Amino acid sequence: MGQHVIAQIRERPEQFRLAAAVEHAGHEDIGNDVGGIALTADLSAAMAEADVYVDFSVPQGTLAAAKAALEPATGAVIGTTGLDTETAAAIDALATRAPVLVAPNFSLGVNLLLVLAEQAAAALGDDYDLEVVEAHHRHKRDAPSGTAIAIADALARGRGWELDDVKRYTRDGDVGPRPDQQIGVSTVRGGDVAGEHTAFFFGDAERIELTHRAGSRSIFAAGALRAAGWLAGKPPGHYSMRDVLGL
Repeated sequence: MGQHVIAQIRERPEQFRLAAAVEHAGHEDIGNDVGGIALTADLSAAMAEADVYVDFSVPQGTLAAAKAALEPATGAVIGTTGLDTETAAAIDALATRAPVLVAPNFSLGVNLLLVLAEQAAAALGDDYDLEVVEAHHRHKRDAPSGTAIAIADALARGRGWELDDVKRYTRDGDVGPRPDQQIGVSTVRGGDVAGEHTAFFFGDAERIELTHRAGSRSIFAAGALRAAGWLAGKPPGHYSMRDVLGL
């Protein structure tokens, strides 16, 4: 993802300047040229140079970045998923000093799908069962995906439910009949799938599907840069892709 972001920054020099590129200490490419600058492990120096940083890493990296951004009050666009409570707290602390946008998916299409899923769940009502199926490449570590959880949460909002009360992430064995108030989320892993998500609305005589398929990770980089450009100069606080898109 970092490479996709850098490539798109280089394509739009009138909008963006690459201030730094960061990897973990000990990475084999530290010191090498990436996008016209040397790859570094110095988060503090990188944050001091940037107006906004874009983070597609792992929870430990996201925690370190949020802490390093606190003092210079660097804005944050964060796409890492599977965050723990400590990392979430560090992001909240950063949001008191800088603008912060955390999203499970930066695809513009996915963020539109979230709105449509919520509207459809509300419009169709309780006679339709709600399910989410997601597929990703074999290397993805967290499950369900952050996007699948976001879709399930949108469905729950549409029904006026709390997701924690109705979610069902696994089914195995004799689980009995499906309850009326339940949102199932199924996970598929394999190959090089960039990301596929479908929200299902199952009625007694019809089925409605809202599907998004990512053909390349470049769409996530494009959305993240759009978010970064929009976020720059905003007051401290939490923002969302809905804010960016005006939805």
